[in-house]
Amino acid sequence: MDSNSDWPALEKDDEGLKKDLEQLLAASVSGDPYGADGSFARSIAQLPPGLKAMAATHWLDISLTLDSITWHFGNFGEPGLVAETEAGLRELGLDELVQCFVEARDLMVPILAKRTAADGDPYEILEHARLREQGEKIDRRARAADNLKPHESVIYAAWIRYTRQYPERVFGPAK
Repeated sequence: MDSNSDWPALEKDDEGLKKDLEQLLAASVSGDPYGADGSFARSIAQLPPGLKAMAATHWLDISLTLDSITWHFGNFGEPGLVAETEAGLRELGLDELVQCFVEARDLMVPILAKRTAADGDPYEILEHARLREQGEKIDRRARAADNLKPHESVIYAAWIRYTRQYPERVFGPAK
């Protein structure tokens, strides 16, 4: 087993480690996660598995904080990023959130594929498709899976846990 001295970031408290991870991601990733061109998914494809998982799941955390898991697909529905996000949740061991994500994907992607400029937001689209109740049920389960203390995130907590357990899958091999 490699020592923490191989990865100085591991010597920090959780908040310091999270800041280091965010800086590493900012320096390692390019492309527009909102875009439909796949550039973001391509940019993270060559990252170590844990760092790739973090790059992909960051945007889901934003959606869970500001909107919902069903709304997520209206902003971040590019197929490559969707696939990377699901794989990232699995890599991070977030099983309940994976189930919610897959259900939301299966509900939202076909509906949003038919979306036109005249259509409203994802909630209105669900309402018109008579699927709002189904969407709300998935959203409630995802919120419950992310229900930590205020201002905490199950995704970011998984980043910290994962990094401390598998630093080589985040930072690369020890030197």
